[in-house]
Amino acid sequence: MESKSSLFDRFLNGIEVAGNKLPDPAILFFLLMVIVWVFSAILAPIDFGLNHPLTGEPLTVTNQLSGPAFAEFLASMVNTFVLFAPLGIVLVAMLGVGVAEHSGWIDAGLKKLLGFTPKALLTPMLILIAIVSHTAADAGYVLVIPLGGVIFYAAGRHPLAGIAAAFAGVSGGFSANFIPSAIDPLLMSFTLEAAKILDPAIALNPLNNIYFTAASSVLIVTVGWFVTDKIVEPRLQHVKVDADAADLPVMETVTERESRAFWLGFFAMIAGIVGLILWALPADSALRGPDMINPDVKTLVSFNAPLMRAIVPLIFVLLLIPGLVYGFASGRYKSSKDMIDNMTKSMQSMGYYIVMAFFCALFIDAFSKSGIGLLVALKGANFLYALNLPGQVTIVGIILLSATVNLLVGSASAKWALIAPIFVPMLMQLGISPDLTQAAYRVGDSVSNILTPLLPYFPLVVVFCQRYVKKTGIGTLISMMLPFSIIFLVTWTAFLLIYWAIGIPLSFEASYEYILNAPAP
Repeated sequence: MESKSSLFDRFLNGIEVAGNKLPDPAILFFLLMVIVWVFSAILAPIDFGLNHPLTGEPLTVTNQLSGPAFAEFLASMVNTFVLFAPLGIVLVAMLGVGVAEHSGWIDAGLKKLLGFTPKALLTPMLILIAIVSHTAADAGYVLVIPLGGVIFYAAGRHPLAGIAAAFAGVSGGFSANFIPSAIDPLLMSFTLEAAKILDPAIALNPLNNIYFTAASSVLIVTVGWFVTDKIVEPRLQHVKVDADAADLPVMETVTERESRAFWLGFFAMIAGIVGLILWALPADSALRGPDMINPDVKTLVSFNAPLMRAIVPLIFVLLLIPGLVYGFASGRYKSSKDMIDNMTKSMQSMGYYIVMAFFCALFIDAFSKSGIGLLVALKGANFLYALNLPGQVTIVGIILLSATVNLLVGSASAKWALIAPIFVPMLMQLGISPDLTQAAYRVGDSVSNILTPLLPYFPLVVVFCQRYVKKTGIGTLISMMLPFSIIFLVTWTAFLLIYWAIGIPLSFEASYEYILNAPAP
């Protein structure tokens, strides 16, 4: 066992050294933008012998270092940043999440759900709650994972197994959820930006993977349950809990007042959902939009339906309501200023994201205007056509690539912002929809989260483990999480391929195939 731990430590040390040599993601986007400028100047004079798939005109690269192009870059910089789709999506959603999280409503709800779970169902319920915690951004890392150790220890089970199960649900199953969250429209917005490189008129649903991610939550709970109880926990039986009894955390119960406040907040949220349903039900509801096939019929799932365009504001409102009610009912809030303080605290944590988004927006804009993305897509598509690989093999390649890149770049949005402009239009050329490409990315992006020490919360999980086993290190955590990662990768990939083969929809108004409406020759 020691030799295996040492081997894992050496392997992870190499990954960490390599990862630390990479620039910060914000700087990486800046460097990529400069690279796009340079290559656009080099490639602009070249005739590639390719025609634009929509216009039929010769494909050219636009020199972004020319006087007019650089002047336009400076003149439009503010709008490029402010109108960058992911920016508003994330910030608006986080305002609601901040109130629900920092008021204590989410904390109380998770404790109540985990507190009355039968021992036989402890593992699947913990993983399920970990998956649901994605709705509250990073709340699962700082709340559900340590609680996993507490409730397993209280139940007479090994606490590290509880931490591992919760970590697997929060991070390894990051893209499995049946409740819409800010990550869904965030990733879709990157997918949409990338798809527009090839098809400027394309439209995607903000929840374009929600059926698949909902079904995936059942898979992750089931597989995670098996791995925890049959593989990870048996291997921990010889690992002694050596922390002092006085230092062991105790699972705090929800007080009567907090319990009452939680239910008041919960029913207030339900009332809001019921009100939304009643508003949406009438055939002439203002939340409906013209059906894409039959414009005379109004539907709730049209791309242009106000309900679909209001997904992020609805996430904000439906989390704000219970957080606000809980805050005042529990005594956490004395005035409206406390709510604003929670929002401010949430926004303070988004400072780095805003900086990254600035450089990311400029990079994607330069990449799109240069035409390099379209050139790479067409060249890449021609290469894949020449290989004549089945679409399933191509999708598996995307999953493996995403999982590998994830070991060195932690941010899901940062990775997808880099990968999407290449692979989304390239696979569109092969007839694979952006919805399916994004689903493949989400699988790969999730399964290796629990292996990389470059994940910002990875060291925190090691600290949680050390509360029970003082000698716990990175190698110990990796040795626990590796079975989850490998089995998630294999089963989730197979699940996507089977899901695709059966033809179960990825979401409403989402497809597996993309048909390019190119002009007739």
